[in-house]
Amino acid sequence: MKYYIVIPSHNEEKLISLTLQSLVEQTVLPTKIVVVNDNSTDRTEENVLAFAEKYPFISLVNKTSDAIHLPGSKVIQAFQKGVETLDENYDFIVKADADLIFPKNYFETIINHFKSDDKIGMAGGFCYIEKNGEWVLENLTDKDHIRGALKAYRKECFQQIGGLKPAMGWDTVDELLSKFYGWKVITDTSLKVKHLKPTGANYNKTARYKQGEAFYTLGYGFWITAIASAKLAMMKKKPLLFLDYIHGFIKAKSAKKTMLVTPEQAKFIRNYRLKKMKEKLF
Repeated sequence: MKYYIVIPSHNEEKLISLTLQSLVEQTVLPTKIVVVNDNSTDRTEENVLAFAEKYPFISLVNKTSDAIHLPGSKVIQAFQKGVETLDENYDFIVKADADLIFPKNYFETIINHFKSDDKIGMAGGFCYIEKNGEWVLENLTDKDHIRGALKAYRKECFQQIGGLKPAMGWDTVDELLSKFYGWKVITDTSLKVKHLKPTGANYNKTARYKQGEAFYTLGYGFWITAIASAKLAMMKKKPLLFLDYIHGFIKAKSAKKTMLVTPEQAKFIRNYRLKKMKEKLF
């Protein structure tokens, strides 16, 4: 299977080389890697070009945008810029972060998953962060969720869900829409990817209400939002985030923010979320 990788990157001079090195050492190489240099002010561009000189399947795209890192919109706009440079002659496409080290068999294993079942629409491993000299699971989500840092999409699934949404919640709505259209989303615990920079390290204070806004635009409704907010705040070990999330939800509802899903899809998402909650409770 042929696969393309798109890597949004902003000021990653210290890490992008490690990511690219892990990709050029894959047991099954990507057909194309596009790094989108999004308004970097460091040596990100030079480091990527050094790899591109050695590996013709690596290319660089420069993008100018606001330097403020709001979760969701900035990274996906950069991703979309990279996708625009690609043809559709691939079997699956990958959105990857610029601060990862993939094990050598990562994409060979992902390929085997896609080959095993043509209804698998998305696949991925897990992010690990370094704590006290050990690599431990970055435990921010359920084990059946693929982190936004390393998403792989079968082409047909990617096209059916309409690509990725440039908004907070993009890496949840993609999976929910995949399920809405009948695709399977699978994770592989054997695939341990080193995440060199903790999630949210660059988010500024203006981003704190965005999670609640995302719950609104995903069609969760208040009570599912409250449960999801409490769970997420506890997983992050910051209970007061719950209030920020609820505040963000109420603000988005009052402003009638544009939904990321249709009413039919929102109904499916609420029913799916309620089903998953009941399974965990009972």
